[in-house]
Amino acid sequence: MNLLIWILFGAITGIVAGWITKDKRGLIADIIVGIIGSFLGGWAASGFKNFTTTDISWPGFFISILGAIVFISILKALKKR
Repeated sequence: MNLLIWILFGAITGIVAGWITKDKRGLIADIIVGIIGSFLGGWAASGFKNFTTTDISWPGFFISILGAIVFISILKALKKR
């Protein structure tokens, strides 16, 4: 069940981040971007006052979207090279 939640959460955050950055990807790529972005955002936010993103919450959702946006920006920068 946890894997299904990870995939669903990754899809939602990846799709939202894609809308914000106007980046067109497929569903599988959105899921991967969302999951990696969640890890990236959670890692970056872990240094702020014991902030944890282990539970599904609104702050965790927004941090995950920000992480996915950063990850998409990194991918775009690498693609331009």
